[in-house]
Amino acid sequence: MKKGCLIGGVILAIIAVFAIWLVTSYNGIIPKDNAVKSQWSNVESAYQKRADLVPNLVNTVKGAANFEQETLTQVIEARSKATQTTIDPSNLTPETIAQFQQAQDGLSNALSRLMVVVEKYPELKANQNFLNLQAELSSIESEVQFERKKFNTVTETYNNHVKRFPTNLIAGMFGYTEKPYFEAAPGSDKAPTVNFE
Repeated sequence: MKKGCLIGGVILAIIAVFAIWLVTSYNGIIPKDNAVKSQWSNVESAYQKRADLVPNLVNTVKGAANFEQETLTQVIEARSKATQTTIDPSNLTPETIAQFQQAQDGLSNALSRLMVVVEKYPELKANQNFLNLQAELSSIESEVQFERKKFNTVTETYNNHVKRFPTNLIAGMFGYTEKPYFEAAPGSDKAPTVNFE
């Protein structure tokens, strides 16, 4: 009888240790997953600030005589596409991040073209409202870069956690998989060609 109780006690102890390990491992994943989701919201918020600034920028530029309407139209369309592309943070996949990034890159490119065209308009470059908006846009672009970098850092922490043994067993059981990173835009690894002719 004592031997049976001893074996039963050992089995119960093993089950209790396993249960504690299971709960602890699972609970270790949750805050890291939530950190990725929270940081994704910060990324979207930074991009939204930029998108919110665009109408003011466009309206200020519209005031310049003979300003290229096509450039303004491209900026407005790119903003529309960028604000319509959203991702559920619980469904971050390489494809959804690439789609989001492509829409945001479209707005970045349109804004870059706008700033190049603005160079032809000295009265616009001297407009204090435009200068303030341009400075604010520059500040927001820095914030976007900071939030994207922080997102990648938080994602790396999460990915390292869910890929380590034995946590990877628990993560797999509950559907926690590796999350994607922001990647550099295609061609950003090549220096731009500058031609002063």
